[in-house]
Amino acid sequence: MKQGTLFYDRKSDRYNFHYTDEDGDKRDYGGIHCGEVFEFKLNDIWVPARVEMGMDNQWYLVGLPGLRLDGLEVRQK
Repeated sequence: MKQGTLFYDRKSDRYNFHYTDEDGDKRDYGGIHCGEVFEFKLNDIWVPARVEMGMDNQWYLVGLPGLRLDGLEVRQK
């Protein structure tokens, strides 16, 4: 499982996160792409959501409009 905290990576112009792999090494996810589905921790509950970019070039979670992505805990099984 890949789990970490979202941050905006200006270099890649994408949201990204770091995670620890099964060997204990810190890894870079490499940037989230539109349409990818993850689970996001909201009020201690993991909620599945798809990441998209709007017409205004702002990233958002489908079904969770207006939620600030920076600092959200994210995981992908």
